[in-house]
Amino acid sequence: MSKTLEFFFDLGSPTTYLAYTQLPGICAETGSQLVYQPILLGGIFKATGNASPITIPAKGRYMLQDLARYAKRYAVPLTFNPHFPINTLTLMRAVTGIQLRQPERFIPFIDCLFQALWVEGRNLGDPVVVAAVLAEHGFDPAQVLELAQDEDVKNALKHKTEEAIARGVFGAPSLFVGQQLFFGQDRLDFVREALS
Repeated sequence: MSKTLEFFFDLGSPTTYLAYTQLPGICAETGSQLVYQPILLGGIFKATGNASPITIPAKGRYMLQDLARYAKRYAVPLTFNPHFPINTLTLMRAVTGIQLRQPERFIPFIDCLFQALWVEGRNLGDPVVVAAVLAEHGFDPAQVLELAQDEDVKNALKHKTEEAIARGVFGAPSLFVGQQLFFGQDRLDFVREALS
């Protein structure tokens, strides 16, 4: 049995944020390694014909209620971002770049971005706001932007997204234990079982 949990994620998904808050604890509890796999959700949607649930009014209303239920269950803060949906292309390139070039800063980097998006409700579609968030957390915005524009970084995100599609990913969060795919933050009990 695999003791590795692969977490395919895009910052722009509120359900991904909720999963993100729980996965380190699940991995600690089961003695498993958490492997972060940044992807571009827009690319996944385009390739698979999927779309955000929020695009269907009745489903969107339900999703907002369900997000609040899970945030309460997990005892974590959640504010549905008023600027949703946010184009995460540059953000996810930056995440990929930090993971590749400054791995020791990766967790603080995604922590500050998830916090800004899904707790503070900030508009990370606005480069000025992104720069402010990064500076507040000790990151050099110009250096991060340069990293996000690096061709190797762009290609790494593209290839990781293509790999996810090839493995059957159609949305985020997508979690793999070995070859088993679990979709959604509401499937974490199954993830825990698979890791135990």
